[in-house]
Amino acid sequence: MQFPESWLRALVNPAITTDELAHRLTMAGLEVEETTTAAPPFTGVVVAHIVSIAPHPDADKLRVCQVDDGSGELLQIVCGAPNAAQGLTVPLARVGAELPGGMKIGVAKMRGVPSAGMLCSARELGLSQDHAGLLELPGDLTPGQSIREALDLDDTLFTLKLTPNRADCLSILGVAREVAALTGAPLSVPTAVAVPVTLQDRLPVTVSAPDLCGRFAGRVIRDVNARAATPAWMKNRLERAGQRSISALVDISNYVMLELGRPSHVFDLDKIGGDIDVRWAREGETLELLNGQTVELNPKVGVVVAGDQVESLAGIMGGEATSVTLDTTNIYLEAAFWWPEAIAGRARRYKFSSEASHRFERGVDYASIPEHLEFISRLIIDICGGQAGPADDQIVNLPTRQPVRMRLSRCHRVLGVPVPQAEVAQIFNSLGLQFQVEGDDFIVEPPSYRFDLEIEEDLIEEVARIYGFERLPDVPPIARAQMFSQPEQRRGPHTLRRMAAAQDYQEVVNYSFVEADWERDYAGNNEPVRLLNPIASHLSVMRSSLIAGLVANIRYNANRKQSRVRVFELGRVFLRDSAHQDGPLDVAGVRQPLRLSGAAWGPAVEEQWGTPTRQVDFYDVKMDVEALFGARASELRFEAVTHPALHPGRSARIDLDGQPVGWIGELHPRWAQQADLAHAPVVFELDVQALSQGQLPQVRELSRQPVVVRDLALWVDLPVSAQAMLDTVAATIAADATLAVVQDTRLFDVWRDKPQDGKPVTEKSLAFRFWLQDTEVTLDEARVADCLARITQALIGAHGARQRT
Repeated sequence: MQFPESWLRALVNPAITTDELAHRLTMAGLEVEETTTAAPPFTGVVVAHIVSIAPHPDADKLRVCQVDDGSGELLQIVCGAPNAAQGLTVPLARVGAELPGGMKIGVAKMRGVPSAGMLCSARELGLSQDHAGLLELPGDLTPGQSIREALDLDDTLFTLKLTPNRADCLSILGVAREVAALTGAPLSVPTAVAVPVTLQDRLPVTVSAPDLCGRFAGRVIRDVNARAATPAWMKNRLERAGQRSISALVDISNYVMLELGRPSHVFDLDKIGGDIDVRWAREGETLELLNGQTVELNPKVGVVVAGDQVESLAGIMGGEATSVTLDTTNIYLEAAFWWPEAIAGRARRYKFSSEASHRFERGVDYASIPEHLEFISRLIIDICGGQAGPADDQIVNLPTRQPVRMRLSRCHRVLGVPVPQAEVAQIFNSLGLQFQVEGDDFIVEPPSYRFDLEIEEDLIEEVARIYGFERLPDVPPIARAQMFSQPEQRRGPHTLRRMAAAQDYQEVVNYSFVEADWERDYAGNNEPVRLLNPIASHLSVMRSSLIAGLVANIRYNANRKQSRVRVFELGRVFLRDSAHQDGPLDVAGVRQPLRLSGAAWGPAVEEQWGTPTRQVDFYDVKMDVEALFGARASELRFEAVTHPALHPGRSARIDLDGQPVGWIGELHPRWAQQADLAHAPVVFELDVQALSQGQLPQVRELSRQPVVVRDLALWVDLPVSAQAMLDTVAATIAADATLAVVQDTRLFDVWRDKPQDGKPVTEKSLAFRFWLQDTEVTLDEARVADCLARITQALIGAHGARQRT
C-alpha cells in the first residue's frame, strides 16, 4: 500500500522524523518496504507567470513568452507548448537549473531568438508521463516561489508491505491508529457533518443471502453534477497513493476507501431497472464489469441484482451497465459488509483483483458503515451538489466477536520480559481495545475492525509490538547446548541435490499443481487430488509424478533452440491413499512423499572434437541413477515393467530390497511427439526415502597380488535376464568360501544369431567378465579354472545355460 506522509500526518503528527517514523512502523509489523519523494531531485525550478506571448518570427510552432519569475525583470522564453497562453502560471527552469536525468538549463537561441530558461511540462519534472503541454499551476501561487515548496514535492511516499492478517491497516486511518499507539501522538479521526435529508426517495433492498452480506446500507442522491472537478487536494492525494483520477464521483469513492478503508460503490440510479436483491449468482448468468471483462457467474459468487439484471459482483467490482458517467445526475450510494469467506478467492477465479476485494476478503469494519456513508455523502454533496434521501441501513448477519483472555503470566513467559500490568493496560488503551481485568488476566473485546484478534497469542503479539521488540533483552540460553549427531549414512535433500548436480543435471522447481491431462497421460491417474480453488483453470490437480513437469521444461528449452537439456527436480507428489500415511505432512487420504526426478535430452556429452556426437540413451541415465545410489547401486534391480509415461520396450522399474523405488526409461513416443520433440528424452523418478539411505564405506585389505581376468560366454533362452544370472553368480560366491577370490563380475556382451530359414531365434549369448584376486598368494591357473567351473555349473543348473564354444 502506498500513501504520502503528509496525508498520514494530517491524521496523526508525531514529533519524529520521517526515517524514525518508517523505523517505528517496520518494527511494529507494518514493514515500510520503500520511501521515496513525490518527485525526483531537481533544482532551480520556480513558479512563473506568462505576462505576454507573441509568435516566433521564424517558426510557426514556437512562441516568444515574456515571463515573470519574481526577480523583478521579465524573462524572454521561447516555448513550443500548444497550451502556452497569456496569464498562465507554469513551472520555469531558470538558467543554471538541473532537471531529472541530468539536463542543465542555460541561455540558448531558438531559431535566432534568445531564450533564458525553459517552461516545463509534468514529464520534464518527473511528475507524470504527461508531455502534451506545460504543467498548469494554480493561479494564486507567487512567482519566484520554489516549485518543490509550492507543490510539496518533497513529501515522502511510504510503501507498506502488510501481512494478510492486518486488514485494518489497509487505510490511512488504520496506519494512523498504529502511529498514535506507537508514539502517543493524538489521533484525529476524519468525521463529517450529516447531510440534510431533503428527499424521501428510497430504493428497496432485499438481502437474500445472509452468508454473503451481513450489512447493507445505501441512499439515493439526486441532481448531482458528475462533471464537477475533483478538488486539487483530493486529486493530489489520490495520485500520490497510486490512484488515477477519473471523475469526481469515482474519485470520492476511491478517496474514502484509501482514507477510511471503506470500499463503496456508486450506481447510476437511472440505469437501475428495479428493486435491489443481494444474493448468490445463478448458473448461466453473465456480467460485464467496469474493466470491460465479461464473466460467467456461478452459485459460488455473490451478486447485486436490480430486477432481473445482474448489476455488480458483490464486494469485488461493479458492472458496466449501471456505472456512473459524466452525464449521471442521480445516483445510489452503497456501502456494505461482505463476509470475508464469501469474497476470498472469487476475483482470482476471473484472473483479476480489485482494491475492494483485496480488503473485503481480509475483513472490513462492519460497525462504522453508517458514519462512513455519511462521510461519503458529505463529500459528494460538497463537491458535486445534489439532494440526499434517507440512509437505509439493514443489519442482517454480523460477526460475533468473542472476548479474548490473556494471562499476564503467559505473556511474561512468551516474551521473556515482565511487562508491568499497568503498561499492558496502557498498551491496550492506546490500541483502542476495551478490556476488563480479572486478577492478572485481561479480558479484551476485539474491535469490529480487528479481525486478527482471536486467541491469546494475538494479544501477546500486540503487547510485544507496542512495547517494542527492540526493548526485549538478548538473553543467552541457560540450558547446556547439546549437539545431535546426524547418521552418517543418511543423505538429506541438499546432499541429493548436490549429487544430482554433480551428474551434470540442473535443478528446476515446478508448480505442484498441474493439468489434469498430464496426470492421465504421464501417470495413468484418473482420480488425482483436485484443487478447490486453482490459481488457473488448467492447473486444477495436484501432481502424482514429477516427470510431466520435466518434459515441459525440456519442451520449453527445445522451442528456444537449446540442443542439450539435463534437468532434475526434488519435490513432493500427492497420492490418494486412505489406508497409509508415512510422513508428517500426510493428511487424511493423501500421501505426500518426496521424489527425485531427472530428464536428459540431446547429446550424451557436450559437443567436443574428441568425442563423436550421439544421443543420450537408457544406459547413460541408468549410470546416473546408480551414481545417485552410490554404494547401494549393486543392490538395485531393473525389472522390465510398463509405465504409462515410458517406452514399453526401453523402460524399467527400479527395485531395492524387493521393493519398487522408482522408474527409468525413454519417454513414450506418443508423448514425445505430442511435445514436438525430435527424439525422446530419458527420464527417471526415484523415491527420496530409499535414496536417502546410504551405506558407510567398508574397510578391507588391499591386495598386492596380481589380478586375473577371465571371460565366460553362455547360451541361454531369450527370456532369461542378465540380472538373474548375475544374481546367481553373487549367490554362488556368497555360499562358497573358495570363491571369495572373485572380486567383480560384469556383463560385457550380448549376441543373438540371425534367423535362418524362417526359424525364430530362441537363444542369446551372454558374455561375462570376472576379476579374481587373492590377498595372500598369486592365483594359479588351476585355482582360477576351478572357480570358473563352479560358477559355470551353478549357471547351468539354475538357468539351463550351455557354454559357448
